[in-house]
Amino acid sequence: MVKIKELPADNDACGWFHLSSKRKPRPSRSGRVRARWAVVGAGFTGLAAARQLALNFPEDEIVLLEAQQVGFGASGRNSGFAIDLPHDIGAPDYIGDPAIARMHLALNQYAQQSLKALVAQHGIDCQLSPVGKYQAAVEEKGLRVLDAYMSGLEKLGQSFEIIEGRDLSSHFGISFYRKALYTPGTLLLQPASLVKGLADSLPDNVSLFENCAVTEVEYGSPIVLSHAQGTVLADKLVLTNNAFATQFGFLKGRLLPVFTYASLTRPLDEEEQARLGGKAQWGIIPADPFGSTLRRTPDQRLLVRNSFSYHPSGKTSSDLLARAGQAQRRSFERRFPMLPDVEFEYTWGGAMCITRNHAGHFGTLAPNVYGALGCNGLGITRGTGTGTLLAEWLAGKDHELIEFLLNAEGPSGNPPEPLLSLGVNANLRWGQCRAGLES
Repeated sequence: MVKIKELPADNDACGWFHLSSKRKPRPSRSGRVRARWAVVGAGFTGLAAARQLALNFPEDEIVLLEAQQVGFGASGRNSGFAIDLPHDIGAPDYIGDPAIARMHLALNQYAQQSLKALVAQHGIDCQLSPVGKYQAAVEEKGLRVLDAYMSGLEKLGQSFEIIEGRDLSSHFGISFYRKALYTPGTLLLQPASLVKGLADSLPDNVSLFENCAVTEVEYGSPIVLSHAQGTVLADKLVLTNNAFATQFGFLKGRLLPVFTYASLTRPLDEEEQARLGGKAQWGIIPADPFGSTLRRTPDQRLLVRNSFSYHPSGKTSSDLLARAGQAQRRSFERRFPMLPDVEFEYTWGGAMCITRNHAGHFGTLAPNVYGALGCNGLGITRGTGTGTLLAEWLAGKDHELIEFLLNAEGPSGNPPEPLLSLGVNANLRWGQCRAGLES
């Protein structure tokens, strides 16, 4: 018997969640529920895995358990970039080994195609826009990263455009950055709306239990998952809950729940939009990974995401949230001096599951227990892709991406506590300090 000691408990101020369509959470069934498959975690990975399992095994019942409401957790808290290109922040050129990078590119594009098809098929209103992304720099270090990234993209044969600072105001309306590298393949979207739409369009043989945290698990035949209203007995268990998989006894000392924070403004009025200028929608990721991510959304809000902290419990604090909001205000004022009266309406934090070597886990964890874990900041595409492919593999299907994922390096080990927490948070603080104006 494994007791789950830490449960997800995100703060209640996520702008994406509150601005997305309201829906009634699916209640769990009380008492004892018997199913062939249980999937834990209804984010992008879990929704993809449950959907594909249901399609591959139409006679089986799949129970999908989510500790909070769908869209309230990490999948509804990211910045809404469904990135196609390899995004290895551990590599100087963001690409790394070209052969591996090509497979990651194929995985991300596989996920993008899946999401676009589902959005079209089910009419999911999530502001999905194929407008690409900008990677922008203001510091010398950031400019060097852009040069390296450009060479990496050339190795992969991927298209890009370099935009010099004097021309950037026609794109963003601001003259803050010195250079940007534009790539056309990224999709921008409203993440909580997408997650909710995916949940509400699951096949009929998926039973979604929301606000249903697993409190105990007994590994046997069957596997018994206990929650507040009863138990789920399953022949096979699929873990898609990222860093919380360690609570279930797997990949301990290998997954890092790193929190990042974001703020979203009220909508700009017409005069403010004219004052800002530039394109009506765009997304910027920083050349320095510790810098600020920015978005201008279709409903004319501005998003600023920066600040990082590591919490082995999977929970952050109100003090850190307040400090992050202050940092984002300073970043906003540096970039948008023409909008002094535009206030933040929402500020929130959300966890990314990071590994030291930027590698995830895909495949078997124990007899009849499987996982797709460790998205390393690419939750929309990697989560969707690995969740779908895990279900394909469990159905005995072949795919070159499945072989790639099964044979890929898994997450590396971390130093023991308390050295780990001290070291990770010190590194995060130093990285943010070194980012300078990029932050």
